[in-house]
Amino acid sequence: MSPIVNRLRSGSERTYNVLTLVFGIVLWPVAVLAVLASLANPTTGAVVAVYVVYGLLAWLFFFLASLFYRANAFGNMILLGPQQFPDLHEMVVAGSQELGFRQTPKAFLYNSNGLFNAFARRILGGNYLFLTSALVEANSNEQVRFVIGHELGHHAAGHLNGWLTFLRAPSQVVPFLGAAHSRSREYTCDSIGAYLSRDLTASRSSLQMLGCGCRRLNTAMSCEAFLAQEAMVPPVFGFLNEIFRGHPRLTRRVAAISEQTLSGS
Repeated sequence: MSPIVNRLRSGSERTYNVLTLVFGIVLWPVAVLAVLASLANPTTGAVVAVYVVYGLLAWLFFFLASLFYRANAFGNMILLGPQQFPDLHEMVVAGSQELGFRQTPKAFLYNSNGLFNAFARRILGGNYLFLTSALVEANSNEQVRFVIGHELGHHAAGHLNGWLTFLRAPSQVVPFLGAAHSRSREYTCDSIGAYLSRDLTASRSSLQMLGCGCRRLNTAMSCEAFLAQEAMVPPVFGFLNEIFRGHPRLTRRVAAISEQTLSGS
């Protein structure tokens, strides 16, 4: 793993990585033993067997869905490359090289019909990035570089590692733990994106644009005014609203990048 990622990984993610692994290591044997014991019982064995079959069917569905999604990407989206939007492609290549990727992830641009989004996926062992047209159209090159760095961060930090995801799966039964782990990963990837962009203003405004979404007002946004909104979030309901979500609220994410820059990390 890249030393850059190790240095920029958030402290909360380090904590939740350990917790989710511990729960997974403890709960998987318990689950397996419980299934075996249930199968030996004529009363519950048939019910458990049905759920096992459902689980296998779910895995098969996921596998087939991945094949269809990859086919759709290559057939209907725009694959970035030296001859296809080379400026965007070079951002992906440069970020991948700096993070120590052996192979540059395949990056696609697609028509989102106005939806702002970008995400990383691991499909059948391959690393992929997806950028929506609305996000690229509304953001500057510097802001897009932050977004690409953030998504590369998910791959570089091992967030999409299939085996680790499987091992941690039982931890999802622990209330709020899965969402908290996900939020901590977003802070890590924001740090990686800011590091690769080397532009504090663009990094913070790129996150703020997720709330604004208007190209015409992009350069007029005030980061300081946006950060001041955090103090207006009702403490109790702000907390309740966030503990169910896999992403921190934007004011917190922008503040975290600002604090990281001030601390020199």
